[in-house]
Amino acid sequence: ALQLFFQLPFLMRLGLLPRPRIDYRHEGVSRILKLMAPALFGVSVSQINLLLDTVLASFLQTGSVSWLYYSDRLSELPLGVFGIAIATVILPSLSRKHAAASADQFAATLDWAVRAVLLIGVPAALALALLAEPLIATLFHYGEVTDRDVAMSAQSLRAYSAGLLAFMLIKVLAPGFFAREDTKTPVKIGVIAMVANMVFNLALIVPLAHAGLALATSLSAWLNGYLLWRGLRKEGAWKSQSGWPKFLMQLAVANSALAAVILWLNVPVGQWLAFTGLQRASEMTILVVAGVLAYFVALALAGVRVRQFRQK
Repeated sequence: ALQLFFQLPFLMRLGLLPRPRIDYRHEGVSRILKLMAPALFGVSVSQINLLLDTVLASFLQTGSVSWLYYSDRLSELPLGVFGIAIATVILPSLSRKHAAASADQFAATLDWAVRAVLLIGVPAALALALLAEPLIATLFHYGEVTDRDVAMSAQSLRAYSAGLLAFMLIKVLAPGFFAREDTKTPVKIGVIAMVANMVFNLALIVPLAHAGLALATSLSAWLNGYLLWRGLRKEGAWKSQSGWPKFLMQLAVANSALAAVILWLNVPVGQWLAFTGLQRASEMTILVVAGVLAYFVALALAGVRVRQFRQK
């Protein structure tokens, strides 16, 4: 609500403040509603899978639902801040390029979005995996939350981090269909991913308990993302642009630097659990700042420039 009201004065100043007039008989309204319903389902599969995971976790040992909740909150942060932001940026751009019948520019925009997701998603997933216990301890190790809760939550956080990149890719690949007014394909793929998630749940819940549920969600997200990518590629909507081998090598170098700095500066889990809240916050700030600096300095040294990611 605060985000909505913050925008209103600026829209008013520009003369763009909307004045809603509800008319369900209007052709445009009915068309949008028909497209919106399947689109909502198509991009909400991960959230539906999480709900199913929570239901199944309620049958496991006490604390399982909370452990999944803590780890999901952390994995949702980079997804909500960066994945959705990139998706919001590219949808109108893709729609314009589809309307202009510019297939090459459409494909180039999708390629840009995938690279942007990799640029942010890979280090975010790596950091979540390497700092699982410290992050959980810093944010949640208070009151009734025990050392065991931290350890168990870290297990599911690592499982979710394995799928973070896939969750973000889904957010930017699905608009490739929506911009072309194809909402049916993401729904079909979403149904396949949901069924796969239940199969993975049944296979992993016994050996890995709550972490198995989180891993199942990650695996189904990768299946979802792969099928979206394959569909776009098959229809010619996504074509690999030049420079991918070099870009992947640059990413590998930068993420290696990030991992090296985190492993060098991090302290044993026991110390994190013994720290006061202020000590944890201070140590985490140092790790985050050092990791971010190492990553972007390594990117720059590897030849990546910000101007390469300015969308045209």
